[in-house]
Amino acid sequence: MEYTVEQIKDIVAEAKAEARVAADRYFREQLGGVDQYACGFGWVEIYGIKGNTKLGKAFKAAGVEKNYNGAFSIWNPSEHGAQNIDVKYEGARAAAKVFEKYGFARAYPCSRLD
Repeated sequence: MEYTVEQIKDIVAEAKAEARVAADRYFREQLGGVDQYACGFGWVEIYGIKGNTKLGKAFKAAGVEKNYNGAFSIWNPSEHGAQNIDVKYEGARAAAKVFEKYGFARAYPCSRLD
């Protein structure tokens, strides 16, 4: 699978847009628009990409960095301001689905309580 830097930037932008929609929908429909319950974090991790490959370099050039697990990751892809962990996770889940759509089969949503 080969993607240019611009294509990776477009995929990241699409993933973030879908994450925003999903997080906002959860916030409105499940939480009634009130930031409540457990606080936490959400992010998406994309595994199976070596940093020294053309694809890895494209991810880095698109502003996506590797984390301590060796995965490329995007912290809070929804950029939603709520602190609720479920809102953050729904955004990460939507972002992971976008990466899967483009052939990144090892894209996973992640979350952690604060």
